[in-house]
Amino acid sequence: MNGWSITLEERIYLRDLAKKQREYSALPIMKRREMLWYKHNDLQGERPMIYFETWTFENDLLSLPICKSSAGKAIELNLKREMLNHELIDDDKVVSDSYHIDWNTDMLLFDLKIEEEHATDAHGGNLGFHIKSPITDLKKDMHLLKKTTYGVDREAVLIWKGFVEEVLGDILPVKFVGSSLGSSITQHLVRLMGMEKMLYSLIDYPNEFHEVMDRISDDYISYYKWMEKEKLLLLNNGNNWLGQGSFGFTHDLPSKNNIASQDLKLTDLWCFLESQETLGVSPKMFNEFFFPYYLKVANEFGLLSYGCCEPVHAYWEKSLSKLPRLRKISISPWCNEEYMGEVLKGSSTIYHRKPSPNFVGVGKDLDEVAFREHILKTLKATKGCKVEFSFRDIYNLEGNIGKPRRAVQIIREELENNW
Repeated sequence: MNGWSITLEERIYLRDLAKKQREYSALPIMKRREMLWYKHNDLQGERPMIYFETWTFENDLLSLPICKSSAGKAIELNLKREMLNHELIDDDKVVSDSYHIDWNTDMLLFDLKIEEEHATDAHGGNLGFHIKSPITDLKKDMHLLKKTTYGVDREAVLIWKGFVEEVLGDILPVKFVGSSLGSSITQHLVRLMGMEKMLYSLIDYPNEFHEVMDRISDDYISYYKWMEKEKLLLLNNGNNWLGQGSFGFTHDLPSKNNIASQDLKLTDLWCFLESQETLGVSPKMFNEFFFPYYLKVANEFGLLSYGCCEPVHAYWEKSLSKLPRLRKISISPWCNEEYMGEVLKGSSTIYHRKPSPNFVGVGKDLDEVAFREHILKTLKATKGCKVEFSFRDIYNLEGNIGKPRRAVQIIREELENNW
């Protein structure tokens, strides 16, 4: 008895969804997109790639779930998500020819469970939350920072894998597929002590701050080394999620054809790093208090993607330009596009552009004239760069589900005329 069950009707429905995914994955356009991603990430791209992250507004796009059981709902959502971009947006996302699961390892930094108070909207959705930070004074509360713990429930994961295989494994292979490993060190700090205390501690307790940063980076590395030792690492150089809103297709890391999964090392993998919480910190202080610890983690991996919403231009010269094997860097709406276009021109780092989410996420209609100007500004700033577009942080389509597809069409039109 595996603890999971679905009805016969759910089984038939899920198998039909799986057949549709398999059919999409076999389309010639998917092979074309896959080839384009490989060339792009290997710095031989034909054109910028385009991807629309949908999980933040998928309720506007997905039909209501048919399945009622918890297992059925989970499988249904996974299958629908895999096909959503192809059906409604037509960006460069590749529909996979397998059903993906992960080991779902967990890490509890300093063995501290941090409580959150949540507020809900009128429909019961998550409206926001407040973090109850355990650190009120860094120096006085250092004793609260215990040994970091991590683990995995192998049995539960394998039971789930076997269950999914029994439902649809003859249609879609059920595979362990990894995403980029990543470290959001400053996010941990804000959860531990709050933004204000984190910033004040840079001045009030510089020695303790360095100690905490050193421990966090060491604990992340220890966690990853534990995964390596326990054979829990997974290749992430194919149709694998990269944390900043991209995919890992590359020939510049070992593939399944020349390395066994049980022999994987961190140096065979992508890593993702970001530090959104330090946008108010000067480049000098970032270089002193934060960058050495990010660099320490980055040194463990084969390829690196960096950045989320933070404006990276301020930290490029003193810090981020020193990151090893930096293949992608996030150019957010708050970033100096022209400066980053100049420093990345002719480099081996991809200009990972995140257009402003306001064009698609605010208002019922897409302002096509303004959006074209927005995209043209990027194309002018990136002459001589390797570029990709990644849409993130869109939360509402205001009832117009055609906006994402139209935005992609406009980018393709401008690429045709101006790239």
